[in-house]
Amino acid sequence: MKAIAYDQAGLSINDPQSLYDIELPVPQPGAHDLLVKIQAISVNPVDSKLRLSMPTDGPRVLGWDAVGKVEAVGAEVSLFKVGDEVWYAGDITRAGSYAEYGLVDERIVGHRPSSIPAAHAAALPLTSITAWELLFDRLKIEQGTGNGQSLLVIGAGGGVGSILVQLARQLTALTIIGTASRQATKEWVSELGAHFVIDHREPLHPQLNALGLGEVDHVISLTHTETYYEQLIGLIKPEGNLALIDDPASLDAMPLKRKSISLHWEFMFTRSMYRTKAMFKQHQLLNRVAELLDSGVLKTTLGENFGTINAENLRRAHALIESGKSKGKIVLEGF
Repeated sequence: MKAIAYDQAGLSINDPQSLYDIELPVPQPGAHDLLVKIQAISVNPVDSKLRLSMPTDGPRVLGWDAVGKVEAVGAEVSLFKVGDEVWYAGDITRAGSYAEYGLVDERIVGHRPSSIPAAHAAALPLTSITAWELLFDRLKIEQGTGNGQSLLVIGAGGGVGSILVQLARQLTALTIIGTASRQATKEWVSELGAHFVIDHREPLHPQLNALGLGEVDHVISLTHTETYYEQLIGLIKPEGNLALIDDPASLDAMPLKRKSISLHWEFMFTRSMYRTKAMFKQHQLLNRVAELLDSGVLKTTLGENFGTINAENLRRAHALIESGKSKGKIVLEGF
């Protein structure tokens, strides 16, 4: 099968060897696995981070978002059958979706939305799981609640932010403030449902004060948490919450004590890495997100379609991700 791999960590994305085309054997499913013929994928920041930082003993296939059709099933599979159309975000400990075929445990797979094309659907699995778990599992916000409470989303124009703003607006009563720096992303975040959009290049608290919001109940920081950390502590209400997904070089939790601020981490691969009892919840939430898309409650966060799945186009996608100027998600489809 065709695949795209890397075998030398840390290479500049301008180097043709940073991601290259390769032929690999079609994998065989284990007991709980689906063998999926991949139709479309998307690119996430974690793809670039791993390519730059994780050494490998041989060619490694990155990418985890995928939409495709089930070609074969393992002996103990009960949720899907051959021919089902599915979507998933995969398991970081296994080979990824930059390939014609992929293996994935059925417990982290959902039935794909039927109302949108494969490329539009591919933009959503990883970010939807991350956003859902942030809101409802980490911050424990009950669906339909949040009236009188506020949520500040740092980096609301990216992949996770784009679906997080929609989920918060459609499924909770929170007042949502998103941050963005460019006019295009400000408009994008507003269109997705943020009540207010502020500029994260400027001091945050004065902008909140100018809107009459003052301190906020919850902050979800999706990028550059280290840069904003001191500001965030100052603008979170006593007994408020801070949740994050990025990788600060260091994070001193002691300043949170005075206000009794709770700190929450979200890493959507935790459940599959450790085979937790809650692993099956990712199957359930992907099915729920598909229903919300098919009913028109949510919309795709596709930002750009980079065309055919090959090394050249994936290097272009990684370069845009690394520039910090992407809006929504970058998708590719077909081989």
